Amino acid sequence: MARPRLFDEERALDAAMRAFWEKGYEATSTQDLCEATGLGRSSIYNTFSSKHDLFQRALVRYVDTMTARQLEILEDAERPPLERIRALFQRIVDQEFEERRAGRSIGCLSVNTTVELAARDPEADRVLARDLRVRLDALRTVIEAGQRAGEIAADRDPEALARFVNAVIGGMRVSAQGGADRPTLEGIATTAVDALKG
Repeated sequence: MARPRLFDEERALDAAMRAFWEKGYEATSTQDLCEATGLGRSSIYNTFSSKHDLFQRALVRYVDTMTARQLEILEDAERPPLERIRALFQRIVDQEFEERRAGRSIGCLSVNTTVELAARDPEADRVLARDLRVRLDALRTVIEAGQRAGEIAADRDPEALARFVNAVIGGMRVSAQGGADRPTLEGIATTAVDALKG
């Protein structure tokens, strides 16, 4: 008979996600994971099989959680389309200031992983590509609604505008990691919203 696990696997996964988020995949050691989760090496490897497996599961958890929060804003039909995009930018700014260490944001695990691993880790690349498609589809839908409502320039390709908004968000996250303050990030967001109006 298998011994019951004496820990909360979901809590351990959240703790590991935080460790990878703060340090990145390569720089997070097994010892870091043990300290973050409160588990011994054998418990980590018996549950998650490898550091890479644990990272993959943490990355999926992160993108699913963060994207769900973004979709909640983008799919809020009570708000006009441009206001939804403005609210999304504000959520990004707020998040960057919730997650700061020594005056710098820890950024976004998706952006960090794209830079660190996407080109050489096919599994991580698949997770990130799936997440990107979901977010771009949601952004494109809101942009098309904004174009129909006359809030967003109708002479521009909605897919290109969705990619623009996504790139602005990535740039804001990297800027926050570099130490940009709240007014700077809010200025970027305002400029991006103005650009959508044409």
